[in-house]
Amino acid sequence: MIVSGVVTKSVGGLFTVRTDEEYNGKRELDAHAKGAFKHNKITLLAGDRVDVEIDDHGEMYINKIHERKNSLIRPPLSNLDIIFVVISCKRPAPLYETIDKMISIAEYNKIEPVIVITKSDLDPEFASEAYSIYSNAGFKTFITSSETGEGCEAILEYIREISQKKDIVCAFSGASGAGKSTIINKIFPSLKLETGDLSRKIERGKNTTRTTELFPLDSLIGEGHLGYLADTPGFSLLDFERFDFFSLEELKDTFREFVEVEGKCRYTKCTHTKEEGCNIIERVKTGEISKTRHNSYVALFTILKAKPRWKK
Repeated sequence: MIVSGVVTKSVGGLFTVRTDEEYNGKRELDAHAKGAFKHNKITLLAGDRVDVEIDDHGEMYINKIHERKNSLIRPPLSNLDIIFVVISCKRPAPLYETIDKMISIAEYNKIEPVIVITKSDLDPEFASEAYSIYSNAGFKTFITSSETGEGCEAILEYIREISQKKDIVCAFSGASGAGKSTIINKIFPSLKLETGDLSRKIERGKNTTRTTELFPLDSLIGEGHLGYLADTPGFSLLDFERFDFFSLEELKDTFREFVEVEGKCRYTKCTHTKEEGCNIIERVKTGEISKTRHNSYVALFTILKAKPRWKK
């Protein structure tokens, strides 16, 4: 017998699969992976849609992974649709370049970035500045405060609206200490996720989440909501110098505000970094495109240009 479902977590080589339909009165099954996966160096990830084979003795084995929309290395997660990029106004101090790296990786993988500005009560001026940068760039942006609860209901409504229409997997990302777990707990209080204490000395959070686990949205929000919320140990792999995420030629396509106005520069092969007559640079000067976003683009361009030719 074959049943299909989604891998929601793994512990010691045992995978929990939430099935599309009940099997023996249960929606969650624990199954091992077939040996062929290890032999072919295929790693099962949370978010994978799989087939589970149940033999005559009731033993359960995952024997097929359906085609993935996307997959990430760290955290190990597949088929992600929405990533809530959490930006802290203070403690830790926000770094636009790091934020924009995450957004570019998401854009390349066809994951919709949604910006969540936290701790707005600590620096309302920065919160307003960041909101302007990312909303003007075309991203859905929320300003929140875990102290007052500002913005949390709006995020919940956003998730409710989308999950009523289609099956989604969403996750929260951001620097350690940015307040990811705190915000998630405000939005979904039934989860009661552990939150880390922020070290005032080094302004870095203790990473309290160790494994990736998916929580069904219908159990968090209510019946009729499709998909999952991923609790992850953090999106920590952003090193463009050592790892290949995309090529230099593909970089411009990961900045959506560039794509909308590209093709209007003086030179056909404009790199949008320093050329005279560059339409994008002119828009930076007039404030139509954020200077911080362009700075991040130039920094990534410099890194990717210096690398050996990227191969798929």
